[in-house]
Amino acid sequence: MEGMDVDLDPELMQKFSCLGTTDKDVLISEFQRLLGFQLNPAGCAFFLDMTNWNLQAAIGAYYDFESPNISVPSMSFVEDVTIGEGESIPPDTQFIKTWRIQNSGAEAWPPGVCLKYVGGDQFGHVNMVMVRSLEPQEIADVSVQMCSPSRAGMYQGQWRMCTATGLYYGDVIWVILSVEVGGLLGVTQQLSSFETEFNTQPHRKGLHGPYPFGQS
Repeated sequence: MEGMDVDLDPELMQKFSCLGTTDKDVLISEFQRLLGFQLNPAGCAFFLDMTNWNLQAAIGAYYDFESPNISVPSMSFVEDVTIGEGESIPPDTQFIKTWRIQNSGAEAWPPGVCLKYVGGDQFGHVNMVMVRSLEPQEIADVSVQMCSPSRAGMYQGQWRMCTATGLYYGDVIWVILSVEVGGLLGVTQQLSSFETEFNTQPHRKGLHGPYPFGQS
């Protein structure tokens, strides 16, 4: 089947034209990457299979078949609320990663959207969290419970918004984590949680000033 006229790197296309059907997993992974994770692996396999596993033809078929029929939601990354640049965390420490995102489109998001882990380091067992449908231009915070790796170093993972039908959309959002012994982020979050809990308790007589346990 002759490939369609799609503007892709000729060297990349030559590389993958030599792959046989035993490299299906590689083709699926590369197809997904070239589409910017807009399609889940099952969707990639569908288009590759219908074009006899010709990568260039499959990409052309995807754009011909899907683009006129899909109203893709819009999402823009606004800022990191937790785990900002330069912050570090000790090994094997629970923490909450929070991003601020915005529906940057003109239409409300469809129901059932979620934030999904798509690549890199996952930081725990959570790979998806449901997100409420945002109205146009609405901003919201999305949080995921995570755990830092056991070894010191720099780590990174990527997450994307996804519709209930498996269509990825919007910016790729990142977790960039510096793990080091003596990192303060986990302790900071724990102290913040303690402070919130302490401030909701009735004040005890005999406590004066900023001493949570009183003065001896």
